[in-house]
Amino acid sequence: MLRNKLIAEFIGTYFLVFAGPGAIVIDQITKEITHVGVALTFGLVVMALIYTFGHVSGAHFNPAVTIGFLVRKDISLQDALYYVLVQFAAALLASYTLLLLFGNVANLGATLPRSSAAQSFVLEFILTFVLMMVILGSAVHGKAVKGFAGVAIGGTVGLMAMFAGPICGASMNPARSLGPALISGATQHLWIYVAATILGAISASLVYKTIHE
Repeated sequence: MLRNKLIAEFIGTYFLVFAGPGAIVIDQITKEITHVGVALTFGLVVMALIYTFGHVSGAHFNPAVTIGFLVRKDISLQDALYYVLVQFAAALLASYTLLLLFGNVANLGATLPRSSAAQSFVLEFILTFVLMMVILGSAVHGKAVKGFAGVAIGGTVGLMAMFAGPICGASMNPARSLGPALISGATQHLWIYVAATILGAISASLVYKTIHE
């Protein structure tokens, strides 16, 4: 039922944006979580949410992933639009919750380039490409051991956040970037984290289809 799927996507995306960027905010305040802890938070929350809601909505929690599935025709255009709207709404609410709790600390965990926009764009494209390939290979392919999909996908998110987070933010998710950016006001580089991630997911879907034709 679409309603149940949308509720799952809302709760999942909300908690992803609340916990992940929230860890960045709390680390800025306490200096106790560390970069490694932030990366682990992102990976673990994604893993937990996949096992919680994967059987309900497919556990997208990410407009880029939803669009990647749309390209494969695994989801209808209408359902994809609803998914994306719900994901963005949840991200905005989660970021607003962080603002109420902690104030505008660390731009609420917004993703910002450390160096050039071009560098972060390429990194986000590659990271999202790999993430989408892992999702398709571990959770979609007929021969995949789907019981381990949460570990594979969550591990990938944690890995990407671990090594690329300090440079580009390792968003891989337009909703994860849009929520903190809009609520904190740090919108100057938001286009990178929308365009690069969507293009990365679409490219991965097309390449994966070619590999398995």
